Amino acid sequence: MAERSVFTRIIEGELSARRLYEDDQCIVIEDRAPQAPTHLLVIPRKPLVNLADVLPEDVPLLGHLMWVASTMARRLNLEKGFRLVVNNGREAGQTVFHLHIHLLAQRKMPEAGLADDLRD
Repeated sequence: MAERSVFTRIIEGELSARRLYEDDQCIVIEDRAPQAPTHLLVIPRKPLVNLADVLPEDVPLLGHLMWVASTMARRLNLEKGFRLVVNNGREAGQTVFHLHIHLLAQRKMPEAGLADDLRD
């Protein structure tokens, strides 16, 4: 049997985390090593390893995760700017092998303005 991820252990209540949102499909917690003033994790209850492992039947769950992320951004008045990140695999920076979406905000992102020279 594969080792349960830290997120599975949080979902099951074995480890504590401040839950900002939860429903039957996912939970939202604060990242314990934030990379921005607002850094939340949207974590599905289904233990998918990463985005590359999802199946066609997971499409509604993926849409729900995006909806929850946008709902959290609205609740926190972040509509003017936030970033959603999914790290897929060790080479992309994934450290917990249970699919999750990072919601980051309130930090200037380095890509801001990169496309300014492409405007008409």
